[in-house]
Amino acid sequence: MTRVKRSVSARKKRRATLELTKGFRGEAHSNYKRAKEALIKADTYAYRDRRNRKRDFRRLWITRINAAARQNGMSYSQFMHGLSLAGVELDRKVLADIAVRDADTFRRFTEVAREASAA
Repeated sequence: MTRVKRSVSARKKRRATLELTKGFRGEAHSNYKRAKEALIKADTYAYRDRRNRKRDFRRLWITRINAAARQNGMSYSQFMHGLSLAGVELDRKVLADIAVRDADTFRRFTEVAREASAA
């Protein structure tokens, strides 16, 4: 069996890891063993938080819609139920943007929701 000399590929792998951990605290940016551990942990957090970001934004949108709906005399649940009965198919992201940027348009949406739920 032929001999495999690993120094080039091993050095390349270590250099790549240390490049990714640039800016980490303590030995985690200079010591390969600590950098590898920190990188595994960082990747775990990144994977988890890519999913959590979606939850966080949905919560933010719901909070904004609720605040705007209450200014117009409705609760969030009544508002969303009224919109679904009226056949308005706007997602929470767009509704939250309208609530923040254009209060007059959002007021018209609350009127539509109120009429649909009353009927």
